[in-house]
Amino acid sequence: MDEHFLLAVLTLDATLRVATPLILCAMAGLISERSGIIDISLEGKMLGAAFAAAAVAHVSGSEWVGLLAAVLTGAMLSLVHGFACITHNGSQVVSGVAVNILMSGLTVTLGIAWFAQGGQTPGLGEAERFRPLLWPGTEALREVPVLGTLYRELLSGHNLLVYVALAAVPLVWWGLYRTRFGLRLRAVGENPEAVDTAGISVAWLRYRAVLLAGLLAGIAGAYLSTAQNGAFVRDMTAGQGYIALAAMIFGKWRPVPALGACLLFGFLDALAVRLQGVALPGVGEIPVQFIQALPYVLTVVLLAGFMGRAVAPKAIGIPYVKER
Repeated sequence: MDEHFLLAVLTLDATLRVATPLILCAMAGLISERSGIIDISLEGKMLGAAFAAAAVAHVSGSEWVGLLAAVLTGAMLSLVHGFACITHNGSQVVSGVAVNILMSGLTVTLGIAWFAQGGQTPGLGEAERFRPLLWPGTEALREVPVLGTLYRELLSGHNLLVYVALAAVPLVWWGLYRTRFGLRLRAVGENPEAVDTAGISVAWLRYRAVLLAGLLAGIAGAYLSTAQNGAFVRDMTAGQGYIALAAMIFGKWRPVPALGACLLFGFLDALAVRLQGVALPGVGEIPVQFIQALPYVLTVVLLAGFMGRAVAPKAIGIPYVKER
């Protein structure tokens, strides 16, 4: 088989794995911000969920219990964010940053107190992690040129949470554009006064939106520590929550374009791994630091170039005070 074709397939395969937490967080941010609530706290929720998933999976011996703990952690942090922003009309940016700072310190503190491993959790065994799923016919198609490689390396062999992330995109699209709840959610992010006039609770709609965001961010955190990796490591999210927000803005608060942006970031990250130590003709060996910085540089470039063009929901970031 052509070596370049196999390399391209393996890079795309890595792209899906790397982009999974970005996709989940981008969909979470999209739901929250469509309701008018800025969700900078995605980073903190994902980090807290990653710690909860790894810690509980280690203690219980089950990745599913770890996933449940991650989802509950994401939901709890969403309620904290919602309580500050929706109930008490606090600054949504300040609240989100506070959640991020809280989780950055609390996860390490609890990790040291509980496991005494410098803020990390113990390594997870095979039974405590989400393992790759092989699709039917993988072995039978192994020798088939092109199709067999695509089926074996690109479609099959991912863990369950990768497929959950990919399925989340059409589900979020359907929920936003094809359901009554989605119509009301988009309306409350554009004109909460009109929604309130129609007799619909603005606060209840926004609470449901941030809870859904917390659920998706929780799954993203569980993926990091119990699927992509085999333990929790200090600050293991490494800014992915912010990158997901950039992808959502680049996608103009729409699910499918946001998915494309997440895949672009994931591709750059996967490509960076492949390029380490590789000498390019006329350029030479690319410094590892430059390659590792590429996704973050692209984040800044996209935000600087597209922030003015992307039209956010009109009521985003504005607390709604009901007239009495």
